[in-house]
Amino acid sequence: MSRSTLIHPLAEPPEAAQLLEVAPGVRWIRMPLPFALDHINLWVLDDGEGVVLVDTGLGNDATKALWEEIFAGPLKGRAVNRLVATHFHPDHMGLAGWLCDRLDVDLTAMMREWLFGRMLWLEDSADFVANQLRYYTRIGLDAEQLEGVKERRNTYRSRIGVMPVRVIGIRHGDTLSIGGRTWRVIEGGGHSPEHACLYCEEAGLLISGDQVLPRISPIVGVWPQQPESEPLSLFLDALDRLRQLPAETLVLPSHGLPFRGLHTRIDDLKAHHAERLDKTLEACAQPSTAVQVLRVLFTRPLDAHQLGFATGETLAHLHHLMKLGSVARSLEEDGVWRYRRV
Repeated sequence: MSRSTLIHPLAEPPEAAQLLEVAPGVRWIRMPLPFALDHINLWVLDDGEGVVLVDTGLGNDATKALWEEIFAGPLKGRAVNRLVATHFHPDHMGLAGWLCDRLDVDLTAMMREWLFGRMLWLEDSADFVANQLRYYTRIGLDAEQLEGVKERRNTYRSRIGVMPVRVIGIRHGDTLSIGGRTWRVIEGGGHSPEHACLYCEEAGLLISGDQVLPRISPIVGVWPQQPESEPLSLFLDALDRLRQLPAETLVLPSHGLPFRGLHTRIDDLKAHHAERLDKTLEACAQPSTAVQVLRVLFTRPLDAHQLGFATGETLAHLHHLMKLGSVARSLEEDGVWRYRRV
């Protein structure tokens, strides 16, 4: 069963500001995103007379307006008992502060996710740009591309409304009692520092966030704040944890349609990265910069936004091969890293 043969119980997403039931006591909201990936799925879990919300949408006025429609319509008269964020990315935590203030609830999230998001939201120092330039210089961006880095500065801040000042911290193995059901926290990894997935054994449901998606591979990247990280091992380990769940689990992803076929989708994702690793190793037959390797992995034209993600992904595969001892790295006189197959 490849991604094209995954079982999708619901063929169409809900309309804007509408809730669509995907399972008893679990409803689906879809919010728009102004990117190539043009939507995010949010989840509403019945919790007695109230509800629990999972993820928030992007921190902009358009998303706020849709939430107001929902609160005046499908959720009118329902208290929000808890707000959970799967991870710190702006489409998931972008309106956390606004929703917490409006609903008088505290954010529930993994501590490293909240801390990293809070740090990025507060970050506006000159050394932030200097570190970005150092990172992108070493991977081999040209002078024109580096000027673009200077102009973009901290894009995270522009996509977040207000990052909450406090949090209810959760961790792997914790349980949340929601609507008489137990939801277990399963830690992801690789896509973000401490990604939270929520699994309800009784209902056979997995809220997978971005950890497992039905049609695309989640971004697994190395970023300027942690330039020596090796996130691909964390991602693959997380997939192994999730593969221990029953194969028939209904997966509620943050992008795309809900689906069954968890084991096969995980196998597809692992095969995808194995193929990427083979191509990366082949590209290092001669000493190459990360940007040169990137051109082998990503052959289509990339805009500035996509280039940033592609560089992070390329480094993730290079660093994994370095960990395995298959690739070595050296810093050359021009200040750029070169990678070569060992």
